[in-house]
Amino acid sequence: MEIEKEELEGLIFSPVTPGHWHHFQTLFGQNGADGGCWCMWWRLPEKQFEEQAGEVNKAAMKGLIESGEVPGILAFSSREPIAWCSVGPREVFPALHRYWELDKALDKKTWSIVCFFVEEKFRHRGLMKALMQKAIEYALSQGAEIIEGYPIEPQNEMTGFGGFTGIASVYKSFGFTENGRNARNEILMRYSREKTNFV
Repeated sequence: MEIEKEELEGLIFSPVTPGHWHHFQTLFGQNGADGGCWCMWWRLPEKQFEEQAGEVNKAAMKGLIESGEVPGILAFSSREPIAWCSVGPREVFPALHRYWELDKALDKKTWSIVCFFVEEKFRHRGLMKALMQKAIEYALSQGAEIIEGYPIEPQNEMTGFGGFTGIASVYKSFGFTENGRNARNEILMRYSREKTNFV
């Protein structure tokens, strides 16, 4: 079920700035979204991520947000945070290289959309697509020339945190094209500024 047009128009989307830390913390809850992740998975070496899962990851994300770096976009309904999309320059996600041989020539102007998290009661209602539009708009406004995503093509109905990197059909709806696949059944998809209708 998708979000009704009127409800979608009532949502607010905002890049995460220092004043949004408490909103981010509220959305992610005691578990830090999934297993103490706090959306640090793509930012750290795997061993370091596992060693600091939980409170240390939480402190790392808090420090990042309070430093002024924008790690992503929050969606709000009735002033309450309901969903999140992590987007930023590809170089801030070094862990991507664990799973991909990426074109380093693209790094300086390449941004990545790496993660989605939606509050349970708002799932399966079209928020991923709405968040993606805002993430694309934000990346382009910051000078991105190429935007990458790493979604999956679900074979069965997803549960829990399945599809946290995104769903391929949603990426395709914005004009992303496939550029390879990895052993985790993730698809490397790219989008060019030249195709955009947003800016």
